[in-house]
Amino acid sequence: MKKAISIFLVIVMMLALASCGKTATTDNDTPNPAPEEYKAVDINVATLAGPTGIGMVKLMDKQKNGQTANNYNFTLCSDPATEVVPGVVSGNFQIASVPVNLASALYNKTNGGVQVLAVNTAGVLYILENGNEINSFADLAGKTVYATGQGSTPEYILNYLLEKNGLTDKVTVEYESSQSHDELAAKAASGKVSIAMLPEPKVTATLMQNSDMRIALDLTKEFESATNLTLIQGCVIARKDFCEKNPEAVKKFLEEYKESIDFAVNNVDDTAALCEEFSIIPKAAIAKKAIPNCNIVFITGEEMKKSVSANLQIFFDADPTSIGGKMPADDFYYAK
Repeated sequence: MKKAISIFLVIVMMLALASCGKTATTDNDTPNPAPEEYKAVDINVATLAGPTGIGMVKLMDKQKNGQTANNYNFTLCSDPATEVVPGVVSGNFQIASVPVNLASALYNKTNGGVQVLAVNTAGVLYILENGNEINSFADLAGKTVYATGQGSTPEYILNYLLEKNGLTDKVTVEYESSQSHDELAAKAASGKVSIAMLPEPKVTATLMQNSDMRIALDLTKEFESATNLTLIQGCVIARKDFCEKNPEAVKKFLEEYKESIDFAVNNVDDTAALCEEFSIIPKAAIAKKAIPNCNIVFITGEEMKKSVSANLQIFFDADPTSIGGKMPADDFYYAK
């Protein structure tokens, strides 16, 4: 009998220990379920030749080599109005690089169907001079400046700075009738005009052809001095419905895009070569010298909202139609 009782007690103790062990394992040692594997999303991306596209080239290179989280299909565009706008409106492009005022115009055109994800390009406008008379904005008084971009952001930025410096009636601005950066750059390079407002990379191309020309004024710095704000000229946008349906894909894109922009800023030689390869800038030699002047940036969140809204207000005050007729609402700014 004693032997049976002892055996019974041993069995009870073993069961109790097994129960404790099971509880401990359940409470503390059960591994978390494996995270669900991310599935790549197909995204059509419109990017622009010129400064606004520079920050995208490393991402384009990674896509070419199958090293991206999403499957990006890039389309290189030269005219935002005729090539990018129809694609965004129709939904053919889910993401696009565009001038900042066009982003607002698209937002209004699509009834709030577009959001700005990030700023990618600050100011790229410069005033060149064949000579050494212009060293401040005040030195423009009595001079004639030749320019392109009438009826668009270059004109609004220049007019704003002239007003801020009290020079509205003291400077003559002659706009190239063809509105061609190439034609004005050619005239500046040949010496036919002595003062010209041009964007990069046309600035660099002109300086490489005419050693007598120099950068007299950096309009980005002049804008910052006048406003304590960053001059914004380029951004990347996405269709709002795409963002809502694919938040993780947008997050992955922004992570990869930031890496691409960081690469562009910190690896100028390699980026210049990629710019030529992907036709963002025709010649690597020009790209190499132009990239440091293109103010490639990656700005998101509240800083993006503050800078973009301030710039759009200037454009709106100059010509409401330049941003689509009205200032965009808060949902214009992607915040996730």
